[in-house]
Amino acid sequence: MRIHIRRTGGFAGIERHAEIDTADRADAVDWHTLADRALAAAHAAPPTGVPDGFRYTLTVDDRTAYCTDPQLTDDQRELITRVLKEGA
Repeated sequence: MRIHIRRTGGFAGIERHAEIDTADRADAVDWHTLADRALAAAHAAPPTGVPDGFRYTLTVDDRTAYCTDPQLTDDQRELITRVLKEGA
């Protein structure tokens, strides 16, 4: 499973992105579960966020969904944080 996160917006408007490939990871099942829960609560189209807030595009394999700060679920926040921290 490939998990790609794209973050846009914020005060400076700097885009950031990262990707994790879970294929050879020992914790792949945990990543899959977290990604499924994060996508289930996301939007099919980019929602309107708050001014200067972050907007996220979550892509898991061939599925894409959208979410914004401050309306992130705990699962979305965890997935985004982990991918942006560990991904390349």
